[in-house]
Amino acid sequence: MQTASSWLARLGLDRQELRAWAMYDWANSAFMTTIIAAVFPVYYAQVAASGIDPNVATFRFSIATTIALTIVALSAPVLGIMADFAAMKKRLLFIFQAIGLVATAAMYFIYEGQWLWALLLFVVGNIGVSGAFTFYDSLLPHIAQPGELDRVSSAGYALGYTGGGLLLALNLAWISSPQTFGLADAGQATRLSFLSVAIWWGLFSIPLFRHVPEPAVEHRGPAPTGMALVTTAFSQLLETLRDLARFRQAFLMLIAFLIYNDGINTIIRMASIYGAQLGIGQGDLILALLLVQFVGIPFAFAFGRLAAVVGAKRSIFLALAVYAGISVLGYFMKTAAHFYLLAVLVGMVQGGSQALSRSLFASMIPKQKSSAFFAFFAVFEKFAGIIGPAIFAAAIGATGSSQNAILSVIIFFVVGALILARVDVAEGQRLAREAESAA
Repeated sequence: MQTASSWLARLGLDRQELRAWAMYDWANSAFMTTIIAAVFPVYYAQVAASGIDPNVATFRFSIATTIALTIVALSAPVLGIMADFAAMKKRLLFIFQAIGLVATAAMYFIYEGQWLWALLLFVVGNIGVSGAFTFYDSLLPHIAQPGELDRVSSAGYALGYTGGGLLLALNLAWISSPQTFGLADAGQATRLSFLSVAIWWGLFSIPLFRHVPEPAVEHRGPAPTGMALVTTAFSQLLETLRDLARFRQAFLMLIAFLIYNDGINTIIRMASIYGAQLGIGQGDLILALLLVQFVGIPFAFAFGRLAAVVGAKRSIFLALAVYAGISVLGYFMKTAAHFYLLAVLVGMVQGGSQALSRSLFASMIPKQKSSAFFAFFAVFEKFAGIIGPAIFAAAIGATGSSQNAILSVIIFFVVGALILARVDVAEGQRLAREAESAA
């Protein structure tokens, strides 16, 4: 028993509330893999948008994605302040999840030519999953002790890779061989995959709602309610912006995260397109995505352990160095074998870099304002990926080569690392703890 407890402690999962919190990553990562990354975009292009010029269909899909991210980015700060003032982190998480669940389940009823219905559900589903994740993140500093943040955050990403990868593998099995599973055709199998995401997301989120306590309100005075709460949230928005300046190290961390995460998201979003241009088959591209998922499981845990030895900041530096190497290797990539190698390298550092960014930021913010601060973290996270693809496209236009474009992504990792180097983690943590004591 002691051995099992010690093993779970090393993974950051030794308490019930920590396991329940991490399981939510397992739950909603199914949306990330099946809906955002692998299955829905193909179904939209080939079925929902059939009969439409492919360029027009892709343009509409891009606009829908932008609309969803913008809505979340604009609403998150105000909702985050409301959650901090009225002890409603879990309630808002549930509301956004319910919105996402309904939209995802309704994707089962998307048929040929229904591109507008498909995009409407995609926008609503993205709003649900992104909004819920903001409040999920904000629970982290309340359930994990300062020395546990890195391990617990990394464990969440590792379980996310596991859950998202397992359901995606099952979904792809249904689609590739529907008759084996008693399904009529690949179209029905695909629509059933969307429904399975909603069921998976809802089922595996139950532990969080049962076992993770709602953090107590830590500000002085009674909490406002109703419209007074909304008014208070808007009035506090300016103060939260001033707080970002006051907690300078956390703000610097956000700037660094925005830049290097832009590079990470550019690689994620452009990898399949770049691989397809080089003649790599769709089957190889999908298998590479699965490879990223399952390689990411042990390495997310490993980064949590590494952070305990060398610190989260140095561990992120290591991940950024690997990403710079990925950009260089991508320049020379020619074959599917090369693409698989890059997928392994991405899987090694993707979860660790993002998990430790979350935990490092969490360590430098006051707990009583965690939702408000993580709302801005969500804003920076959503807008990371806008500049990178634009520079990628500009590099192609200027040089006529996608290879030169993939090489240009290095600048994000270099600049992000330089700004991260200026973050004084100890000072940021000291200011956060002082603010907690004064609350």
